[in-house]
Amino acid sequence: MDRRSFLRTSALGGTAAAASTLAAPAYATGNRTLTMVTTWGRGLAGVFDAAERAANSINAMSDGSLTVEIKAAGELVGALEVFDAVTSGQADMYHGADYYFIGQHPAYAFFTGVPFGMTTQEFNTWYYQQGGMELHDELGEIFGLKSFVAGNTGAQAGGWFNKEINSADDFAGLKMRMPGLGGQVISKLGASVQNIPGAEVYQALASGAIDATEWIGPWADEKAGFSEITKNYYTAGFHEPGVGLSLATNRDVFEDLSPAHQRIIEISAGECNQWSYAQFLSNNGPALSRLKSSGVKTLEFPDSVWDAFGEKTVEVMNSYRDDEIFAKVHDSVNDAIRNTSGWLSISEGVYTAQRKRIFG
Repeated sequence: MDRRSFLRTSALGGTAAAASTLAAPAYATGNRTLTMVTTWGRGLAGVFDAAERAANSINAMSDGSLTVEIKAAGELVGALEVFDAVTSGQADMYHGADYYFIGQHPAYAFFTGVPFGMTTQEFNTWYYQQGGMELHDELGEIFGLKSFVAGNTGAQAGGWFNKEINSADDFAGLKMRMPGLGGQVISKLGASVQNIPGAEVYQALASGAIDATEWIGPWADEKAGFSEITKNYYTAGFHEPGVGLSLATNRDVFEDLSPAHQRIIEISAGECNQWSYAQFLSNNGPALSRLKSSGVKTLEFPDSVWDAFGEKTVEVMNSYRDDEIFAKVHDSVNDAIRNTSGWLSISEGVYTAQRKRIFG
């Protein structure tokens, strides 16, 4: 008797086995509420907006069968506790900047921003077309997370300082807020680096607990009120040239959802990524004009300081190369930058330079 005949004639081994083989996976049914914790204080310009955008899109696209309830930093857990809250099951998902979690794994820095890393255009090209999303998933699987990029601030400013920076020596003894691998770079220049949640930065700068801070860019920085404390604003930074924000769901929770709900989360994150970037870009120019009108001095770091940033960046990156996953992501990012910027520099780069030359 061949296998096909056996399956036709055996009521137990045939019909039951076939049903068992072909049965659809069991997913949670009925309406479901997911708790989202964030690294952002409620109302922080741009970043909390991105968390709300992603949550509202999930709610709308699922037609109420999946509801995301947002908890801002401090409402359920602290800003820097969201990773552990989601991996442990205390919350279902988080929205935040993954470089806050380099203590869990240093490769998380790449999914926010690293010194002398990718611009937003390069980042999105890498993430969606050159393996970045798959690497994000591979990293998340280690910690029981399903992660997607869900926002981008664009290039971030160099920061606010209580004194002008004329040489790399001016970082010696400076107390500065800068998370991620960028913070490790300026630490190598002698700065005392602090990783302070966004909602607490203003008070730290105003009280003198820190002498300098980076945050995001003109619009978010204006909303944060830093210009009330100091007028020295460095508009270009080395540390975060295209900053991704992440939406990460507890992997068991994610896999318990239907394929439709899983896809809704992914698409909502992707749409939020583009929407968020456009929001920051559309607001930064007018905000910078207002800041300058209020007496803010827009400054640039000297070339010698940029050189020092570059030298210490190499040291920081090399210090993690022994980690297999870090090295794998680092190599992927470097390959993507070469492949993408090579074309952009001779196409859009030439075009925008000529446009500025001709039309100003």
